[in-house]
Parts: sequence; C-alpha cells; structure tokens
Amino acid sequence: MNVLKTGFLLALLTVLLVALGHLVGGVQGATFAFIFALVLNLGAYWFSDKIVLAMYQAKPLSEADGPQVYRAVREISSRVHMPVPKIYWMATKTPNAFATGRNPKHAAVAVTSGLLEIMSEEELKGVLAHELSHVKNRDTLVMTIAAAVAGAIMYLARMAQWGMMFGGSSRSRDNNRNSGAFQLVVLLLVAILAPLAAMLIQLAISRTREYGADDTGAHLAGTPHGLASALEKLDQAARAYPLPNANPATAHLFIVNPLSAGGIAKLFSTHPPIAERIRRLRSMRL
Repeated sequence: MNVLKTGFLLALLTVLLVALGHLVGGVQGATFAFIFALVLNLGAYWFSDKIVLAMYQAKPLSEADGPQVYRAVREISSRVHMPVPKIYWMATKTPNAFATGRNPKHAAVAVTSGLLEIMSEEELKGVLAHELSHVKNRDTLVMTIAAAVAGAIMYLARMAQWGMMFGGSSRSRDNNRNSGAFQLVVLLLVAILAPLAAMLIQLAISRTREYGADDTGAHLAGTPHGLASALEKLDQAARAYPLPNANPATAHLFIVNPLSAGGIAKLFSTHPPIAERIRRLRSMRL
C-alpha cells in the first residue's frame, strides 16, 4: 500500500511540474519542464550521495572506532542479502543518522558521534536497521527524485512570478483586457500555490517512507523495541540540540528531523510525529 501511495504521489508531482511548465510557456514550456526535471533527476541519481556526505563533512568510520556499528550493519545486510554499505560518521553531539545512495550497491550510512554516545547496542541496531530499510526499499532514490522534482516546480514558479513582473503589462495589451487580466490572476495563483502543493506532496512521500522504514527496520532488527527506545531518545535530543547547519533540502534523509520544528512548523515536517511512530512500533507483534 505504501508503494502504491508513493508511486501515485510521485506521478502527481510530475503532472504538477509539466502542467506548470505548460501554463508558463505552452507546449515548449511543458517540454522544458520535463527535460529540466530529467536532468535534475539524473544529476541527483549519480551525485546525491557525494553531495550530501560532503555537505555534512561526513568522514569514513573505521571498524576500530565503531565496531558496534559494523557489527550491526553486517548482520542486517547479511540477513537481507544486501551489500554492506559504506559507513561514515559526523562529528557533532546531536544524535542522528541518515542513509543515502542510488541503490544498495552504491549506498552509504552516516551516524553522528552523539548517536554513538547515547545509544545502547539494541537501540543502535534499531536505528541502523531503519536506515538500511531505506536502502533496501530504495527510499533514498525515491526521496531524491521527489526533492528534485519539487525543486524544479519551485524554480518554474519563481520564473512565472518574474515573468509577470516584467511581462504582465505587455501581455495584457496584446490580448483582450479582461482575458489578459484573468490569465494573469490564474498564473499568479498557480505560481503561489504550485510550490506549496509540491512541498506538501513531497512531505507526504517522505512521511509514508518513514513509516515503511520503521516497520521494515523492526523486522530486520528482530524487535521493534530498540528502535522505539531510540526514537524516544532522539526526540528529546533533537529538540535540545538541533543539528548545526542542517539543510532543509536534506532533512528527509535523517531518521528524525534535524531541524528544530515547533508550533505550526510541525505541519510541514518531513517526518511523521515521533509519538505516533513510537506508538506503532510498541504495538507491533513480530
């Protein structure tokens, strides 16, 4: 069910992108929008892992420095017959983790030094099982594509806004005054609402994949209790110590939102409520 929902939402994002391109520039605009999204997706497909790891200054983690991480990753990878991903660490007291890479053969898992300090072995295994679930289910690729298409929609919407600022008056003179005014109002509404719609669709995809990774991760770890306990600790720590220099464009990659989202900002979080995730895990019977 999650796979079907994700596929539908990705298709909806693509339709929104092409429709916006058509509204801005007709058939040529729609073609440009499609090609633009294709180029973005190809770039994200090949280079997203390197970009994200460099963005957070992640360094390779040696087995001597993280034996418990290697032990858990190897056990889980072997269980699902998946290549062992590269393992990285980030020097920050904020406990968190993320997975990236276009497929299981080209995947990487990164953990923070803060995560290694506060997690028990069962909790760490739960966190790593969650992240490896994203790799196994190819969520890392899905979310990269969703982010790229949403970014393209926002870019086209900005183009439409600039076009109205500099070309709106001449367009109105060339067309019937009432028709031209109506077209401008429609274009303005679309330029404002399209990015919001794209963001909401992207968030829906991200939240769906998080629930799926929690479920798969619990099965890979052999118990849901380690991940549930880890999420409780991560929730408290994330609010006290948001990840320094966290980029909103990459927030969906982390096991918990690295940004300090409070109040109405929670409605636009890339992650479902942690309390609900914990409730679902606690109610699981493996």
